[in-house]
Amino acid sequence: MKDTVIELIKNYRLIAIIRNVEREDLIPLCNALYDGGVRLVEITFSSDGLRDEITAQDIRLVAEHFAGKLVVGAGTVVTSKQVQMTRDAGGKFIISPNTSGAVINETKKCGLVSIPGALTPTEIINAYSFGADFVKVFPVGKSGSEYIRAIKAPLSYIPLLAVGGVDLDNLKEYLATGIIGVGIGSNIVHKGYIKQKNFAAIQRLASEYVEIIEGNRSK
Repeated sequence: MKDTVIELIKNYRLIAIIRNVEREDLIPLCNALYDGGVRLVEITFSSDGLRDEITAQDIRLVAEHFAGKLVVGAGTVVTSKQVQMTRDAGGKFIISPNTSGAVINETKKCGLVSIPGALTPTEIINAYSFGADFVKVFPVGKSGSEYIRAIKAPLSYIPLLAVGGVDLDNLKEYLATGIIGVGIGSNIVHKGYIKQKNFAAIQRLASEYVEIIEGNRSK
């Protein structure tokens, strides 16, 4: 199953990041993302760890409701316990804002896909040497696509995801660097649209990102 998830990430190249969304909105939100062409979603734990059980329940809800349609993983994973909770809830990949050997090791033990966060070349190499399947370059916003291009030159063997600052205006630039894919949060999972229950607008946003990715694939 892990190899299948790795191939899905390589193929679809877009992970939608769901953070602090009320449970009543999760299913219509994920329906909108799916209808817009998204196939991978990350549901984040809270940084304070106080809502871990709630997050695990959210992951289970989406994983079960969209079984065979969406691949669900967890984000902001900073402890081994959160990895275990994700596995038990049906999550398939683990994304972190940092690189933790303990989290990567637990992820591998649980048979999940490991995507730790790193920024500098040293951090990226360390993350990969610890056993990461992909490395999330985070945050890329101020560094930009040229930074990704620069680090890809010596580190071309490491599969990278760009997260934090990727939008419709620069998505093509990031894809052109040779990265595996991107993680996108509020630029797709628009809090204003969710508050308005305007899930059709979120579907349109998702489809715009997917269209760019598909267009880049054909070149």
